[in-house]
Amino acid sequence: MRQPTPTPRTTPRTTPPAGRTSDPDASTVERLLQAAAQAFADKGFHATTTRDIASGAGLSPAGVYVHFGSKEELLFALSRSGHESALRLLRSAIADGDTPAEQLSNVMARFSEWHVEQYQVARVVQYEHHHLTPEHHADVLALRKEMDGLVQAVLERGVADGTFSVAETAGSGATALALLSIVVDVARWYSPTIRRSPAEIGATNAMLALRLVGAGR
Repeated sequence: MRQPTPTPRTTPRTTPPAGRTSDPDASTVERLLQAAAQAFADKGFHATTTRDIASGAGLSPAGVYVHFGSKEELLFALSRSGHESALRLLRSAIADGDTPAEQLSNVMARFSEWHVEQYQVARVVQYEHHHLTPEHHADVLALRKEMDGLVQAVLERGVADGTFSVAETAGSGATALALLSIVVDVARWYSPTIRRSPAEIGATNAMLALRLVGAGR
């Protein structure tokens, strides 16, 4: 069986790239979210101050509280929008595949590219959500569970039709967790100084995923 090639497309952005936090054409809320993403990604949630965020957005510290009641509310806004964007991407990637192998390849490639192109937001989304309040954390975990379920369903379809040769029992989630961990880790190690394009990183992870599930054996 020939391994599918990830479908080319343009990954949607949730925020403009780093370095535009003071863009005068962006709304104040957008600028605050951009500045918060950059600060949280660089320093972590606890080490970031509202003064850091305000400065990055070109505002006074008091300007943050006009739109967000706390630093945690900014983190929640970023976490929720980032997870919602990723969820839409996964649904689209699966819809564009005709077979489980194509669907898994698309998911791994496109989600990896998203973690490269949105590496600051991705780093916050994947590694800072545990700082949320219990209520906000529950909202984010529900989105993560839905994402896990989409990948799990692709694997189960592939096992059922003989495309994949992993011992993936219904609802176990072990292989889905392993695959998504490959993608999530991109947000940890990626830097703009790395001389690999988003497409190259995505294609590599898609190939690794197909090998991991035994596609084509």
